[in-house]
Amino acid sequence: MQEGSYIWSRLERQHRPVDKWIDRIWLIILLFAAMLLFSINLGGIPLKDWDEGTVAQVAKEIWSAPAGSLSWLYPTLAGEPYQNQPPLMHWLVAWAYAWGGVNEWTTRLPGAIVTAISVPLLYCIARELFRLRWAAIYSALIYLTMLPVVRYGRLAVVDGVVVTLLMVMMLCVLRSRRDLRYCLGIGISFGFICLTKGILGIFIAAIPLVFLFWDTPRILTNSYLWMGVFIGILPTLAWYFAQFVRYSYSNQIELGDQLFHQINTIPHGQPQPLWYYLVEIIKWTWPWLVFLPQTLSFTWENRNLSWAKLVIVWTGVYLLLISLVNVKLPWYLFPIYPSFALAFGFYITQIENLRFFSSYPRTWVTGFAILAVVASAGSIYFSLGSIGYTDLQIICAAVALTMTLAAILAERGDPQFLKILIWGSYVSLFLLIKSNYWTWELGESYAVKPVAAMITRANPKAEKIYTSFPYHRSSLDFYSDRTIIPVSSRDLKYYWLSEDQPYLLVDNSTLDTLNLESLEVIDQAAGWQLITKKYEEMGR
Repeated sequence: MQEGSYIWSRLERQHRPVDKWIDRIWLIILLFAAMLLFSINLGGIPLKDWDEGTVAQVAKEIWSAPAGSLSWLYPTLAGEPYQNQPPLMHWLVAWAYAWGGVNEWTTRLPGAIVTAISVPLLYCIARELFRLRWAAIYSALIYLTMLPVVRYGRLAVVDGVVVTLLMVMMLCVLRSRRDLRYCLGIGISFGFICLTKGILGIFIAAIPLVFLFWDTPRILTNSYLWMGVFIGILPTLAWYFAQFVRYSYSNQIELGDQLFHQINTIPHGQPQPLWYYLVEIIKWTWPWLVFLPQTLSFTWENRNLSWAKLVIVWTGVYLLLISLVNVKLPWYLFPIYPSFALAFGFYITQIENLRFFSSYPRTWVTGFAILAVVASAGSIYFSLGSIGYTDLQIICAAVALTMTLAAILAERGDPQFLKILIWGSYVSLFLLIKSNYWTWELGESYAVKPVAAMITRANPKAEKIYTSFPYHRSSLDFYSDRTIIPVSSRDLKYYWLSEDQPYLLVDNSTLDTLNLESLEVIDQAAGWQLITKKYEEMGR
């Protein structure tokens, strides 16, 4: 027995360096593939409204502030104190501005690079969780080829950075079960999440806390963990304390309001139902959603194992918490996709090892076939008309070819269908981001850059301009260097009559209904007009 144990131990030590080198090679491959997909064509389209435009504006004000102004510590938005979120992401973007100037590419680059690092991190998590290399490879590649991951990871929003920090935290959670010193990493990662996301970092912290309570409760009483939490949270507490010290009592009350602004303010004034995120998952997680029914059943059957506990907690706890919050934005769902990828990757690896199947589940073949038909129809649709959408036609054709081959191979029981699915999905996403359609939400409202250019050309004296558009567009503020305030038609009329020189940004139909007297059209673009009172009327 002793001789056998000695031989086995020696063989294990001999193979361990080889395993480490193979892991390092895969980490490099995954990082390169992620960097390519996350960094190409970042500056090809304008910034989005809501979070992206706000991050860019705050970072620009940090970058452009005079030396010694401490703008990095006391960020502003349109000159007013910005206390909605701690400024870690804004610091990164401001640093990119100092290096490469103010543009869309430098705005999105820091978040894209940090998010790309989450792909090899997920590989490390899967290796720690499953020990099977191919389960880790599949999990990382499935995560990389999820449409929401690529789209939101390329945006200048804090959620991509939060996901990467969450990966670091979960890796420390898993390794702390055999080395308690990693508990320090759990707390420090949590601190950086709070320095990025503010109070919503508590939602992220609920994932490891519930998992540890279920799986390894002894770690929750370990001094390393709470020491790490204390060290990690200090920068965030120091930042909030600095805001209280800097501003008056009234602004301290405002700071308290802004702490809850993230979870109470409904974007565009349109409340979303409780099941909003479930619909988002169903809409955008294809083709990997094909594996969902069997994966759910497989995970629940193994709920006494650590990997299943982690997937259940990661998915269920976070989905429940964000569904209860008033603010519902698609990229708030970002942290849930790594758990899906882990579950799908491990389940597919287990299925691959069962060689006695003549074909894979019929639902998989049917799902791939339906996706192939839909993509083919899309390719044909975008080829019609006098002006075809060539980019969309090619993208849909690539998706159709991928799903067709995957359906045929899955029907034959050929395990190569998964390689085809991953590679085809990667190529299809690459074609999508090379086009200007990867943020299709920009087409839901007017083009912001022509209107912003019109305002910049006119260079009105007022820093605030009132507009008839129904909601605030942070990207318009960023491009125009003005604060554009949405108001009702009644308020537009009021400001026109009460102010000496009002500046209004109105669409053509609203201008016709206002019946304003003595107006002067300063400039117009994209169906919008910038107007003010005539000089004679103002002088009188």
